Amino acid sequence: MRAPKPGSVARWLWFSALAAGSAAIAWGSAVYFDAEELPPFVIEKLPLPAEDLYLAALQAHVVAASFALPACLLLALPFMLRFPRAHRWLGRVTSVVVLLALVPSGFYLSVFAKGGLASTLGFMLSGLIVWVGMVRAVMTAWARDFIAHRRFTLHVLGQLVVAVVSRAMLFAFDAAGFDPDPAYLVSLWAPVLGSVVIVELLTTRRTRRNRHEAPAPLRPVAHRELGLSPAV
Repeated sequence: MRAPKPGSVARWLWFSALAAGSAAIAWGSAVYFDAEELPPFVIEKLPLPAEDLYLAALQAHVVAASFALPACLLLALPFMLRFPRAHRWLGRVTSVVVLLALVPSGFYLSVFAKGGLASTLGFMLSGLIVWVGMVRAVMTAWARDFIAHRRFTLHVLGQLVVAVVSRAMLFAFDAAGFDPDPAYLVSLWAPVLGSVVIVELLTTRRTRRNRHEAPAPLRPVAHRELGLSPAV
């Protein structure tokens, strides 16, 4: 039996950690649906101009995020190549959830974000990257430009992962005794900007490698290597 490549093991460990983090956040967000009392997250923001609207947006955002991040993680896994129809339909449903629920609710919530204008701008930037990335991912899928499709879907995934990475950083900063206010801003902006840089580096490197290694007649092979089906 062939031993798994170190890169594959690291990828599975990373994806497993993100899935576990997503599940933990979803579990912890159950308090937002308690009709008997307001959750502490909402109480600390009082008074709100429209408390019911804020709570509805928060619930919509939690539900959308609880679906979108695991769905994007699943779509990014190479084995989804074997199920092109499932890949297409899961991608379509995910794009609708992201564009019509996750991003709009996130924009509204960002107006009341802890940390003032700097936090609001950080959340809005992340939401804008997700919205543009998802629109471009859909357009490139229709155009059968699978290399560009992969790039934009990774940008979407990268920003959704910010929620998990940011919380992990906050826990680390708190354990180290850092000032909570600057720690909050660093935990927001560092993953947002870092994700953009990492995705661009990864996709640029792979695109250059494919151009040097694969001759023009073998473009369908390059599509399969990217984890995407030409039937998308």
